[in-house]
Amino acid sequence: MEFSNSYEDEIRAKEYAKLEFYNTYYLAFRDLPKIINKYTSGNKAVDFGCGTGRSTRFLQKNGFETVGIDISKEMIQIAKENDPNGKYYLVQDGEYSILNNNSFDLILSAFTFDNITMEKKGTLFSNLKRLLNEKGIFINLVCTPEMYINEWASFSTKDFPNNKNLKSGDIVPIITTDFDDKRPCYDILCSDDDYKKIFNKSGLNLLESLKPLATGNEPYKWVSETKIAPWIIYVLQGNSK
Repeated sequence: MEFSNSYEDEIRAKEYAKLEFYNTYYLAFRDLPKIINKYTSGNKAVDFGCGTGRSTRFLQKNGFETVGIDISKEMIQIAKENDPNGKYYLVQDGEYSILNNNSFDLILSAFTFDNITMEKKGTLFSNLKRLLNEKGIFINLVCTPEMYINEWASFSTKDFPNNKNLKSGDIVPIITTDFDDKRPCYDILCSDDDYKKIFNKSGLNLLESLKPLATGNEPYKWVSETKIAPWIIYVLQGNSK
């Protein structure tokens, strides 16, 4: 099966724009302010793969002067409509010349690398790393492999029993249940070991990795979230600095 980005689609973009910070997505963003405050000292950020601007606005609310970039014109159009005063740019795949190198304190990539092939991941990390200043931090938030073989408050994989047989680098389907478009999204499965190899090859040091779990006290109807982490958050910094 040839991989294509499920989010370069007008209908999907409109549905994705409805998502907020609840259910399983709550766990993706819950710990980010504390992590960001721990590792960053400035306030200039890039939201890589900003989509319709949810994570860009999140960074703005946390005090960051943020630029959102994405390769999907449908997503960027909605981001600009929802946040007319924000900075959102349509970029070519792997081309970031619109931004100045060595200028940013933080790059946040929320879910974006789930939709990028193994062959491209390393190149993109290397290219994006150049945007960071001397103390800049790269936060890569992605699905754990366990995401694709369990049920969640925001996602379902029960229709795809073969997911348990897939290996790192394979195309893997999942359905988001928080919006009406029930077509599966197709991601690229990537193991923790493979991510670490990619980071090392790209010149990025892994400072910390975190797997957020629900406590059970949140106002959501959890499924697997109290026992299994759906997300992993990698905190990275260039090893040449």
